[in-house]
Amino acid sequence: MSKDAAFEGVLTGVLASRLEGFESLVSVERLSGGASQETYRVVVRAGGDERRLAMRRAPGGHAAARMGGISLATEATLMQRAGEAGVPEPGIVHVFAPDEGLGAGFLMEWLSGETLGARIVKSPELESVRPTLARRCGEILARIHALDLEASGLGSAEHALPHADPRELVDQTWALYRGYDTPQPMIDYTGRWLLDHLPESPREGLVHGDFRNGNLMVSPEGVVAVLDWELAHVGDPMRDLGWLCTNSWRFGRADLPVGGFGSREDLFAGYESVSGVPVDPEHVRFWEVFGSFWWAVGCLTMAHHYRSGPDQSVERAAIGRRSSECQVDCVNLLIPGPVELVPERDPSSDLDMPRVDELIESVRDHLRAEVMPASKGRASFLARVAANSLDVVLRDVTRGVPHRRAEEARLVALLACDKGTLSEHRWRLVQALRDGDLALDTPGLAEHLRTTVVNQLAIDQPRYSGLETALSFGRGGGTRSA
Repeated sequence: MSKDAAFEGVLTGVLASRLEGFESLVSVERLSGGASQETYRVVVRAGGDERRLAMRRAPGGHAAARMGGISLATEATLMQRAGEAGVPEPGIVHVFAPDEGLGAGFLMEWLSGETLGARIVKSPELESVRPTLARRCGEILARIHALDLEASGLGSAEHALPHADPRELVDQTWALYRGYDTPQPMIDYTGRWLLDHLPESPREGLVHGDFRNGNLMVSPEGVVAVLDWELAHVGDPMRDLGWLCTNSWRFGRADLPVGGFGSREDLFAGYESVSGVPVDPEHVRFWEVFGSFWWAVGCLTMAHHYRSGPDQSVERAAIGRRSSECQVDCVNLLIPGPVELVPERDPSSDLDMPRVDELIESVRDHLRAEVMPASKGRASFLARVAANSLDVVLRDVTRGVPHRRAEEARLVALLACDKGTLSEHRWRLVQALRDGDLALDTPGLAEHLRTTVVNQLAIDQPRYSGLETALSFGRGGGTRSA
């Protein structure tokens, strides 16, 4: 019996015992996306009709180490309680028991709506509702933050939520990154800045932890559901507002800071109308900076998971290279200024036939022209991801060598040392930042970090909106709140 057949057999048994009127499992399909958890569309026949359900499951059924996180059983309970408090949520059908053979996960109602952030900011079908979304998000967040954990049963030992104050979150995130043994100086610079600008005595409440465009389901009628509660915790509620404004989740619309569809003013007005709590924009800005810092490390976490398992997908490896996107957002928020890209190297002078770039192009084009059209669902999605990864390699062929040579020359000047490799110089800078031996306003430091991160992003993802924002500062454009 194949692995898929065995999985479907176990799922059929669970459905038969837990779903009223169940007759048969029609289909189960893993959907694209969901880099941290598996998501499936499950179609069953029950009571004479077909019914669609959504299944959320830990990778391979086994909970993996991640940046914080609650159990999927607690996540399901949170969704139930939030729905009772007026937050749009799907109904929970069943939470898997340990002895049922499916691992950690749950079944919920299937709702119709758009969940892909890029489509939410661009789809013509959502054009009329987009102007209302920022205010609506503020209203929903106010209801989430007002949820009484004790009265809802979420304060019990079974569903106890982790607690994290701002300093703890910065320290934990920074420590996680240090465990990956990769020198990324802009992450260390941002960690230092955050510790220097911690909010003073913030109020505490339930925090969703991942409230953003991409974890919302939207239809022409508005927000249909708030999804992915796995990072819920007790802490500073303003973290949710700052995360929603983080540039990673604007999907190219840097001019619309709330999810790529609205303004901060509308978000704050919606929040204040329900909560009665005034919003301090600088307090939210701290969490916007933290959001880019946190996700820069989160991307590296995906790369770590690729190396260590259990889900060694091409998607996880690709997401690892997106850390430079978040780092350039930190640059734009903290140390904006003029920057130039290194000139590209012309590979046509290489003597090999075919050249390395031609070999890479041939595989990339095969994936896009033949594999993707012949595949469907997640297989087609992963072929696209693989082709995009080869684009990164191609750009590194033309930009990587001059970029790293220029980085090394700047490091030698900044650190006043001429012996060692690029890796050794970069580690010296990282250690000096971590130890506090180098002031954040050291002459030349901001310029070096800005130039290094921007040129790395030109290799990793030149279409990311943060690159254009960074380059615009040298043309007289850009703002602090990019």
